[in-house]
Amino acid sequence: MRLAELSERSGLSTATIKYYLREGLLPPGRQINRTTAEYDEEHLRRLRLVRAMVQVGGLPVATVREVLGHIDDESLGRTGRLRSATWALPQVPEPDAEDAFVQGATQAARTLLERLGWSYAAMVAPAAPAFRSLVVALATLRRLGYDWDPELLLDYARLMHRAAVLDLDFVETQPSEAELVETAVLGAILVEPMLQALHRLAQAEETARRYGIE
Repeated sequence: MRLAELSERSGLSTATIKYYLREGLLPPGRQINRTTAEYDEEHLRRLRLVRAMVQVGGLPVATVREVLGHIDDESLGRTGRLRSATWALPQVPEPDAEDAFVQGATQAARTLLERLGWSYAAMVAPAAPAFRSLVVALATLRRLGYDWDPELLLDYARLMHRAAVLDLDFVETQPSEAELVETAVLGAILVEPMLQALHRLAQAEETARRYGIE
């Protein structure tokens, strides 16, 4: 397809597509002559991914470029590609390691992973953005006087593991390694907010069941 058709099918202007080409977010098309290139379904799929990351996820171009680099890195195994691509997404800042609440939360999070038997998660924990997010949340709760019971955290973590199984069951239906990683990235950008919304709706439903509808 030519640039005009790619623009129509992707919903992006030709100027935006040319910008993505210049920024390396989209591979060049097959050159037909000096001024015309031809694009295929792979270009369309990549454009839709980029559009989701930029327009829905609000990611800066530099971050999108980094994520795409990991998606396309065939030197990595599946676990490495998934890890690298999702870790490149925006994360919470590094917490203050000298803070007593952070230290306590870090130990609690490590103990939680050990009790769950999540050996890989425990191994990568020092560098994992998700571990950092968990520590920050736990530390903040403790600072506010809410020290969550470890047994409660275990129950939540087991629920999340079930969600992860469902995630990867769906991811594995994709026909190529690149599409598999793309789907995982889109899940982090789009599915996580959806799960948060379902959680809040479930809370509203359970609140009404327990305490009545006002």
